[in-house]
Amino acid sequence: MGHRQRAVEELDLRRGAMASKALAWDTAFWRGRRVLLTGHTGFKGAWLAAWLVKLGAHVTGFSLPAPGRQSQAWDFVGAELAAQGLNDLRGDINGAGLDAAVAAADAEIVLHLAAQAIVLDSYTAPVDTWQTNVMGTLQLLQALARHGRPCAFVGVTSDKCYDNKGWPWGYREIDPLGGKDPYSASKAACEILLASWRASFSASTGIAVASARAGNVIGGGDNSAHRIVPDLVRAFAAGDAAHIRNPASTRPYQHVLEPLSGYMLLARFLHEQPQEFAQAYNFGPDAGGEQRTDRLARAVAAHWGPSARLTMNEEPAGPAEAQFLMLDSSKARKDLAWMPTWNVEQAVAATVAWHKTALAHPQQAGTETLRQIAHYETGSS
Repeated sequence: MGHRQRAVEELDLRRGAMASKALAWDTAFWRGRRVLLTGHTGFKGAWLAAWLVKLGAHVTGFSLPAPGRQSQAWDFVGAELAAQGLNDLRGDINGAGLDAAVAAADAEIVLHLAAQAIVLDSYTAPVDTWQTNVMGTLQLLQALARHGRPCAFVGVTSDKCYDNKGWPWGYREIDPLGGKDPYSASKAACEILLASWRASFSASTGIAVASARAGNVIGGGDNSAHRIVPDLVRAFAAGDAAHIRNPASTRPYQHVLEPLSGYMLLARFLHEQPQEFAQAYNFGPDAGGEQRTDRLARAVAAHWGPSARLTMNEEPAGPAEAQFLMLDSSKARKDLAWMPTWNVEQAVAATVAWHKTALAHPQQAGTETLRQIAHYETGSS
């Protein structure tokens, strides 16, 4: 096959993927749709809440009330989303308020993003990590079963649910689960829980259960500790040099809107054909789209400008983290016609643009969020 023919076929694939992904943000489907979104004040949760509200969904969010646990993205868009009708509920997913939140949402679609999501934090808080990521998921499923309304449930886990062997190829949904650090192990356990619950209780409850496994996401408004882009932004904004802890680690970095489009597409298909799509799906960058952390850091610094300074560790520091991880998203391509829209360069450009807007004109950060969502929907950067 010649280069020209391969290029034509790739273009056809991308056109087909954009047509399918458009189903994910089809206002005719989402307008008035009752959605329960857990973890809605987190980084991915805030972007997903903004997107769903933009599409006209009736969103009930449920997140921890503790200050400091919400993202910078939520700080800028939360009040506006609440003014537009998002039902902003707070509580512990393992606590007494969960049943009330489930009843208030009366959801047709549940997008479960609530989690302890930081690998390094799992070493200092292993009980909280396991309690939130595994038992919290079970508590939510049981609360939905008690409520008694059939729904489509998409549980978001992580690419780190796989037993990482350091392979130079992507992990598939049929590959073994596992994890050495508490975070990765808890996500593997969550996948086992979702599969068990689906086999044991989906038929009797009408709750169709799928899981979504995504890579490392970047984007505006992530202020988490121990994540590469937030660490870079904090340092650059303060005029300090940013220190790169594990420069040689390779991850499937992608813009936050990429996996969110996959979650929304999967939720729609699961709602419409629960028997067919109640499975696990990977949502990662194209093969070859993975990025070394030092290269990602240099790209962010280049977009930030000449004031950005970097320092690198020669050897990894701190608790062990896997050095190499890739995802194979062939199944999502085949079943959902999903594929990435933005490459790493576009993801970095959008991320830096958001943070520069938030620093210079904080009142415009919400507008910038919606602008980037709209550009993503059209395939532009």
